[in-house]
Amino acid sequence: MMRFLYDLGILIYGLLLRVFALFNAKAKLLLNGRKDLLQRIEQTVEKDQEYIWFHFASLGEFEQGRAVMEQIKIRYPNEKIIVTFFSPSGYEIRKNTALADYVFYLPADTPRNSRRFLDLINPKFAVFTKYEYWYHYFKELNKRKIRLLMISAIFREDQVFFKQYGGFFRSILKNVSFFFTQNNESVHMLKWIGITNAGLAGDTRFDRVVELPKQHKDIPEVQRFVGKDSVLVAGSTWQPDEILLKDLLEKNKDLKAIIAPHEIHQEHIDQILKLFPHALLFSKFNTYTDQQIAASRQLIIDNIGMLSSLYYYGRIAYIGGGFGVGIHNTLEAATYGMPVIFGPKYEKFQEAIDLLEIGAGFSIANEKELNEVYQALSNSEKLLKASLAAKNYVQQRSGATQIIMKYLETEKLLNKV
Repeated sequence: MMRFLYDLGILIYGLLLRVFALFNAKAKLLLNGRKDLLQRIEQTVEKDQEYIWFHFASLGEFEQGRAVMEQIKIRYPNEKIIVTFFSPSGYEIRKNTALADYVFYLPADTPRNSRRFLDLINPKFAVFTKYEYWYHYFKELNKRKIRLLMISAIFREDQVFFKQYGGFFRSILKNVSFFFTQNNESVHMLKWIGITNAGLAGDTRFDRVVELPKQHKDIPEVQRFVGKDSVLVAGSTWQPDEILLKDLLEKNKDLKAIIAPHEIHQEHIDQILKLFPHALLFSKFNTYTDQQIAASRQLIIDNIGMLSSLYYYGRIAYIGGGFGVGIHNTLEAATYGMPVIFGPKYEKFQEAIDLLEIGAGFSIANEKELNEVYQALSNSEKLLKASLAAKNYVQQRSGATQIIMKYLETEKLLNKV
């Protein structure tokens, strides 16, 4: 029965996608990206090759797999990698990544698609991240005796796998060859449902972000805007976040803010400019006069790809998404030794919970709480303590990638040059 409902859900999702694509840009991108997808894969992918298949839900999950792909490319340059994304926000930004030989959307999870896709890409093993579980792909990989690894996996008690009615979903997990988990709790929860092929590795994102301060790009325009002032960097913001920031900046006239919204389509940029009518746009920065730059206290980043370098210029970070489905990446800011502030929707993110516990993270629910946190961090001693805690947290948790690479090498899953 559950299998029937699952397949029905996939079918209904495909039908709804066609409807939403009429007025939603993301849905349209996904619909167009999936059009004749298997045919395009057949025409594009080089035959008679074995590929390592990495699948990511979106951009955040790509960052979790990135360090592993980088190590494979460095140590085993002859290996071929195919990357798939479920979300347009991941595919559109990383479709030209040098880490992969081919990048595609993931075809819908149906029996026919899973068989044909695996026939076309001929994976030697597959790597999924965090919590992407697709019944037909997992079953077909297992049927073909192709190793399937979950990296940076994390489980919570409220997930369907651990419910009395979750037998069908537990059967999906049993197709996984090995789980590399973010925490010990996840290992114990898997054991509780009879899955013992799991071990603690940590979150692979730490291996990526720990290197960011050494690799940050100098951005002269941002340096000119910042000058010697105190700056808050707001990353991956949505409108509820930006409304809070407006209130904070009105109450703290000495504070500057760099705002890098999660979505940079014109409608959203216009919404931000209504909140901050005197803000500067990064794309137009070189057209502003010295007087305009000196007078403005907000810089809006209307492009994608700069955020990990922007944190270099700030003292405090605000991470968006906490008033929606969940906060975005806190680690890219923490690695620079920045206290991170975020909204109330953080419970699914272990690193946010950890940062709160050590005094490097601060969750707020409204304008009043945001201002209180900012005022507390205006104390240089408290700011220094939170900053050191954030930086040490990232540095002490790197190493997951090496654990995974050791497994791949011990199991002889990678070809020597």
